[in-house]
Amino acid sequence: MPSPRPSKKTKKNKSKVSLPSSSTSSVPLRSPSDGARPLDDDYSPAHQHNTRRLLLKLSGETLAESGNHLSTVVTRRLAHQIRDILSPSLQLAIVIGGGNIWRGAPASGEGRMDRNTADYMGMLATVINSLALQDALEHAGVETRVMTAIEMNNVAEPFIRRRALRHLEKGRVVIFAAGTGHPFFSTDTTAALRASEIGADALLKATKVDGIYDSDPKTNPRAQRFQTITYGDALRRRLQIMDSTAFSLCMDNKIPIVVFDVFREGNLRAAAQGRPVGTRVIVGD
Repeated sequence: MPSPRPSKKTKKNKSKVSLPSSSTSSVPLRSPSDGARPLDDDYSPAHQHNTRRLLLKLSGETLAESGNHLSTVVTRRLAHQIRDILSPSLQLAIVIGGGNIWRGAPASGEGRMDRNTADYMGMLATVINSLALQDALEHAGVETRVMTAIEMNNVAEPFIRRRALRHLEKGRVVIFAAGTGHPFFSTDTTAALRASEIGADALLKATKVDGIYDSDPKTNPRAQRFQTITYGDALRRRLQIMDSTAFSLCMDNKIPIVVFDVFREGNLRAAAQGRPVGTRVIVGD
């Protein structure tokens, strides 16, 4: 008998999947020196050369008025001033004190309270002020983030340097609250530390006086105001601009300090734009 024919095997259509070559699929990350923003949200390059990054230091008393430790009216007025200085070429971070609510050092100095506890209470006071300013800024149409040195996730974001830089690059105002997270450090030191961490071009210290004088203008009518002074000269004259820790941080990291009267109309805008206002502390001999 003839042998049966072998059955024909059906050929399966195998679709070939073409893989893109590595030369077309990979998107190289820009280096921080490029000044361009990469696609990865967690990667934060240095700010561009045509962008100014500033840290504004506010005292807690900036939000107060007579008979009211935290005035909504004053806070919203300040928020509108801040909104008016913002531009695509300006990145702004803020550190605000808590002295309008609580001061840790005097409470512990009077022997009424342990210094650690008193300072932690002061840190919480800065969080209250920061949330109040955030609310006022957002009512004014400014996207704002509060970042705290002590974790309180239901209230604000924890401070993470790269995340803070990313917020700044997206045009958000960032408020650093709760001090450094450690007792025995002032909010001036916090401002100097955060300015160093984010690579600020200047630290704007908003005060009630219009600059730095060679003596107390309240007691000496002939006191002379400096327009510019070097760190070295300020140290030799023993001028009390900030506490020594904060001052040393700014000096070591070559961050200019601008001391000005925030309550005078137009001063905040002038300081943010780099125009002459108050006193500027610079690196020099």
